[in-house]
Amino acid sequence: MSHLAISTKKWARKSGTAIHAALSFTIFFFLDLTDAILCFVYELLDEVLEGNSQSCYCNASPRTTVENEVSETLFNRRNVFREFARKLKLSRRMVNSKKTHDEMTNRWSDCGCQTCSSWTKKEDGNLHVVVKDSTPQEDSVREPLEDVIFIHGFMGSSYLWTETVFEHFKEDRYRLFAVDLLGFGESPKPRDSLYTLKDHVEAIERSVVKPYQLGSFHLVAHSMGCLVALALAAKHSTIVKSVTLVAPPYFSSSLEGSVLTRIAGKRLWPPLAFGTAVMSWYEHVGRCVCFIVCKHHKIWEWLIKLCTGKREIPWKILDITRHTHHSAWHSMHNVICGASKFADGHLETLVNSGVKIHLMQGDRDEMVPLHCSGDMKKNYPAVEVEIVVGADHESVIGGRREEFAERLKSIWNSCRIEIPT
Repeated sequence: MSHLAISTKKWARKSGTAIHAALSFTIFFFLDLTDAILCFVYELLDEVLEGNSQSCYCNASPRTTVENEVSETLFNRRNVFREFARKLKLSRRMVNSKKTHDEMTNRWSDCGCQTCSSWTKKEDGNLHVVVKDSTPQEDSVREPLEDVIFIHGFMGSSYLWTETVFEHFKEDRYRLFAVDLLGFGESPKPRDSLYTLKDHVEAIERSVVKPYQLGSFHLVAHSMGCLVALALAAKHSTIVKSVTLVAPPYFSSSLEGSVLTRIAGKRLWPPLAFGTAVMSWYEHVGRCVCFIVCKHHKIWEWLIKLCTGKREIPWKILDITRHTHHSAWHSMHNVICGASKFADGHLETLVNSGVKIHLMQGDRDEMVPLHCSGDMKKNYPAVEVEIVVGADHESVIGGRREEFAERLKSIWNSCRIEIPT
């Protein structure tokens, strides 16, 4: 009887796997076709509505990019219908209009409301930065004890920090900087940027490190922001005191070509993984999603208020819409996927410079594989790894706000040594 039960379970498991595989093949086959058709449709719409069409990566060659800052995953995404799309585009070779677009304005498929286009009024092009100085008022004549830069993750903003842990730094004499990365939140979203790792690092330097004349600082980063933090820290390894990485998508440099498959594999379950796969593999389907969700965010916000009866929209929902497809698409590929080839070099620089590196990750993280933490510890034993039981990709910060803030303080306190100049 027990043998029959075991056989039944094995059969059910194999059947479920086979059904899931069949559904995955069917759905992603359909998405391949849809993306190929949309490639042609968007080229036509761009020419009609903007006077010219912005080239996509469907048939581009990596040899056309500068240096090695652009990820190969932009060009090597397999699509069985891509040749079909290429022939469609070649068959209608239209004469390009001489009309050029303004890189400081949004595309027709992006939102152009006052909130989303407010960055175009900034002449300096600096990032949006929230600054909190927790120095007690009676000690205001003294310099803050520590400067700390906080960097959010993919499709996030400074809200990740200001709405969670900032309130727990009250009388500790810290000066905290929470940035909106280039292309996200209230920061600029230029159409001519490729949102490479270098672009993100230089934007933070231009907006925080140089104007505030930071002589030394700590870094705290989440998810995609960890890769930006490592690059920034490696560039300023002589003045960085510590780097705290929360759920970093770390993959060895030798695995760059497979990062996209490993972190955004084509699978239907869980739903978040399916959404990540769609937005990472399908350039034009992703643009459709951004057109529906981001461009019309005012409608969605109105509906949410109507359904919930609340006047305020949760910050996590706001963050989902505060980017353009161009900024999200390139940041996903050029930072999360492409920066893997730089991570080891940055880590080696920091370890050799004696910079304290502390890593935190929840044991229930479904976005970043848990082995990423183990791999970093294996390759760089000096990295301190802390696995938080019961926490996932988001709750490792938001679900334990006060505890997280206290942990940061203890990390910073352990680094209060004189930094050589």
